[in-house]
Amino acid sequence: MSGKKPFDPYESIHKLSLLWEKQINEFFYLLTDNKDVVKMSNVGTEFNSRYLDAFKKNQEALANVLNLPTKNDVSNVANLTIQAEEKIEALEEQIWNLQDSMKTQSKEIESVVEISKEIIKLTKQLKTELVKSKKEQVESKKLHAELQEVKLELSKLSNFREEFETLKTLIIKDKGAERELTGSGISK
Repeated sequence: MSGKKPFDPYESIHKLSLLWEKQINEFFYLLTDNKDVVKMSNVGTEFNSRYLDAFKKNQEALANVLNLPTKNDVSNVANLTIQAEEKIEALEEQIWNLQDSMKTQSKEIESVVEISKEIIKLTKQLKTELVKSKKEQVESKKLHAELQEVKLELSKLSNFREEFETLKTLIIKDKGAERELTGSGISK
């Protein structure tokens, strides 16, 4: 085989497209370089834009008469739908936040209820203990009164004992004096 490359159709197409591109670019350059062509294209563009505006207005008028939505109506509806979806998502997020806060508040309320139950239980215990202590206080007052009576009785007994002791000593003295008298010969 010789040094010839095999025929590649893609390379030929590539070269042909490069030639066409170059020729078209030169053609456009010559067209745009001409002032008359530029003026003519400006006039054509203005005429085309006026025609499109009039066509658009007529199309909207016909759509209003036939009660059909126009492209603007559809885009407005799409925008409103997007806004509504965003608002719904914001509301959903707020609802989720509210649900979370409600859950935490319900847990706090449950803990407060538990604490309240314990406080009620303690209050009942304190009430029963208060009733017991009042009964004990009444009983202690009764005992105190009885002790006062016993103390009074003991003081009376003590006074009686002292009187008894004085009587005893007096009797002993009288007996001693009687003996002395009987012993000295004085009799009664």
